Amino acid sequence: MEIFKEFTFESAHRLPFVPEGHKCGRLHGHSFKVAIHLSGEVDAHTGWIRDFSEIKAIFKPLYERLDHNYLNDIPGLENPTSEVLAKWIWNELKPLLPELSAIRIHETCTSGCIYRGE
Repeated sequence: MEIFKEFTFESAHRLPFVPEGHKCGRLHGHSFKVAIHLSGEVDAHTGWIRDFSEIKAIFKPLYERLDHNYLNDIPGLENPTSEVLAKWIWNELKPLLPELSAIRIHETCTSGCIYRGE
């Protein structure tokens, strides 16, 4: 079974390694959506894999670092592509959520990535 919890946060960034003149090289912002996916067996007593409120509490310190901030200033996000962001979130959460199976990032309504710990 797989469950997920979604969050949205507003952040600014720029991509430092794109060709000169590329629109993503300029400072801009996104309304990011992140989904934290967990996989595992449903506990026979509780009826869930993990309480959604626990996921929210575990993600809260990361949310506070990301929301309304400049991503490039966060250590590990100096080149804050969706792919780098997904892997960064995974690395921060995996020790706290051993059931973590995927991080899904949407930087726009039509663009994003999924990281499964590869």
